[in-house]
Amino acid sequence: MDHLQKIEILAPAKNLVQGIAAINAGADAVYIGAPQFGARTNAANSVEDIAEMVRYAHLFKAQVFVVINTILYDNELEICRQLIWQLYDIGVDALIIQDMAILEMDLPPIVLHASTQANNRDAAHVKFLKDAGIQRVVLARELNLDQIKEIHDASNVELEFFVTGALCVSFSGNCYMSIANGERSANRGSCAQNCRLPYELIDGTGKTLIESSHLLSIKDLDLSDQLPNLIAAGITSFKIEGRLKDIVYVKNNTSYLRQKLDQFLQNNGEKYKKASSGRTFYNFEPSLDRSFNRGYTDYFVNKRTQKIGSWETPKSQGQYIGKVLDYKANGFIIENFDLLNNGDGLYFINSDGHADGAQINIIVNDNVILNSPKSIAIGTDIFRNSDAEFNKMIEQEKSAIRKIGVKLILSEIADGFVLKAQDEDGHEVVTQLIAEKTLAKNEEDVKPNIKKNLAKTGNTVFIADKVIINFTDNWFLPISFINEMRRKVLDQLVENRIRNYERETFQIQKTSHPYPVDTLDFTYNVSNKLARAFYKRHGVKEIEKAFELQWDPGKSRVMTTKYCVKYELGKCARFQRATMGEKISEPLTLRHGENEYKLKFNCKPCEMEIWEKEADLEYIDQDVQLSNVVLD
Repeated sequence: MDHLQKIEILAPAKNLVQGIAAINAGADAVYIGAPQFGARTNAANSVEDIAEMVRYAHLFKAQVFVVINTILYDNELEICRQLIWQLYDIGVDALIIQDMAILEMDLPPIVLHASTQANNRDAAHVKFLKDAGIQRVVLARELNLDQIKEIHDASNVELEFFVTGALCVSFSGNCYMSIANGERSANRGSCAQNCRLPYELIDGTGKTLIESSHLLSIKDLDLSDQLPNLIAAGITSFKIEGRLKDIVYVKNNTSYLRQKLDQFLQNNGEKYKKASSGRTFYNFEPSLDRSFNRGYTDYFVNKRTQKIGSWETPKSQGQYIGKVLDYKANGFIIENFDLLNNGDGLYFINSDGHADGAQINIIVNDNVILNSPKSIAIGTDIFRNSDAEFNKMIEQEKSAIRKIGVKLILSEIADGFVLKAQDEDGHEVVTQLIAEKTLAKNEEDVKPNIKKNLAKTGNTVFIADKVIINFTDNWFLPISFINEMRRKVLDQLVENRIRNYERETFQIQKTSHPYPVDTLDFTYNVSNKLARAFYKRHGVKEIEKAFELQWDPGKSRVMTTKYCVKYELGKCARFQRATMGEKISEPLTLRHGENEYKLKFNCKPCEMEIWEKEADLEYIDQDVQLSNVVLD
C-alpha cells in the first residue's frame, strides 16, 4: 500500500489560459477565481471556463481549487450556495473560503480549505477548523518554522503555505486601510493597495523624518530554498501568490519551484512523492529574478533577521545587472552589459533618491543606448525589470510542455491487429484494426519503422516511453493504419483518465465543539447571520460586527502587522538596542496627502498597529477592541 506523502506546487490562475500554462509548467494544482466572491475581483472566471480548467487539470491528476474567500453579506448567502453547487457539479476539487457562513449552508460533499484571510496563526484556531470539517488550512505568512511545526503537531489537517510572490504587509484578512480610505474593502475583493503608496514619516514633535517613501511597501517572498525545512515542519502544499500577475511570472515561478521540488523528491522518494502525473520539458531556464519582483525576503520563516522594506518603489526591481561604469556618446557603459538585450526595461535609483526606469533602444558594441535621454550617475546600480528575450521565450506555448508517459504494445490477432496503451498511472485502453495480414514485400524487419511511427505522439499530452511489437511474422502495415490506431488509442486514453479521475469528497457535518475564545472583535469579519450562527453554536458569547458594517471614521485601527517601521529605521529597542542611537519621539505618523495614520508598537508580540489620525494612542491599550458594538 502506498503511504508516501504527496507534496504539491499550487499555482495561481488569473484565467483559463494562465491556468493551463501553469499545469503545463508543472503545477500539481491551480487556484482560480469564480464569477463572484473571490478576493481578487479582477481575476473572476465563468463557470464554463472553470469546467474546462477542471477537465485539463484532471487529465494530469492535478487539482483545481476555486477561491470564494470574500466575506459575505446576508443578501449574498443564497447566491453563494447555488454557485458552490454549480462548482461541485463541474468537478472542482475544493473551495478556498474565509467566511464561516459557508459551513452553515446546505452544501454538496465538496472539500473546503480555510483561506489565509481566515487568520490562521495559532494551533488552537487551526485545530478548531479541522474539527469543524476544514480539510486544509492556508497558514498566515508571518509564521516561522517553529510555529508551523507546532500547528502541524497539534492537528493532522493539511497545511498550505505561500512560498513565492507579493506579501501583504498586514495580517491577511485584517487590513482595513482600503475601505477606510475609499469604501473599497479588501475583504470584499477590492483592495486599493494603500500600503504601496508613498508616505511621509513624522515624529511626535511634528518633525518630518522622511519626506516621501513607500514606507509600508515590502519586498516579495522567496522561500524556494526552504522547501525541505517547510516539508519537515509539516507543509504539504507550496503556494505561489499572483492571481493578477502575467503569464511570464506564473510560468517562471511554477517552473522554478517544480525543478526545486523534483530535486528534493528525487532524493527523498522513500517518504514523499509528486502530487500529480506527467513531467515537464522546458526550453528555458527558470529564474525568479527575471520576472516581476520587488527584491526578495524570507519574511519571518526564520524569525526576524533582516530589513524587509521595499521603500524606493512598489514596482518591479528585477534582476541585478551591474554598475554604470562610464558615459559614451548617446549612451552608457554598464557592467555585465552582455546580459542585456534590445527592448529591456531598466530600473535604478536616480540622483534624487527615487526609483526610476528606462528602456533600452539598442546596444552597439558596449554602448547601451536608451529610448529617451536619462541622467544616470556613474556607480549607479542597474537592474533589469523587463527582460525582453526571456519574456518572448516564455510566452511561447511550447516553452513548457507537459507529457504523460505511456507504453504502447502492438500485437497481432486472428483478423488483424490490436494496439494497447498503458500510461504511467496504470490506465489501460485498447483499439483494434480489423485487416487482412500481409507480409512485407522485402525481408527488411518492419518493427523498427513501426516503432518509430507509433512513438510520434506529436501534440498529444503523451510521450511514448516504450513501444513493443509482438508479431509472429514480418507483417506489413501502412503508415496511415499505424497513425490511425495511435490516434484512436490515445484519444481513448485521454477520456479514460478524465473519467476515472478520483475526486476527494467530504460532507460537512455541523459540530458544536468550543471555539478557542468566547468574544470576537471586528477582526473576525462576521458580516452575516450564518457566520454569527456558526460562532454562537460553538460557544461564542459576544460577536462584534465586521469593520465594513460599523466603521468609525477617523478613529479606527486599520491594520496590524509583524512588519515594523522602527525596526526598518534601526530603532527597535528589542532587536537593535546596541545600534539604535537616539530614540525617536513618538507617536510616529504616516501621511499621504490628507490621510494620516498613527503607529503603535506592541513589542511583546512584536507587532505594529496602524490607526487613523483621530485615534488617541495615549488611551489605547493593545487589547482594546475597535468599539463595543455587539451583535445580538
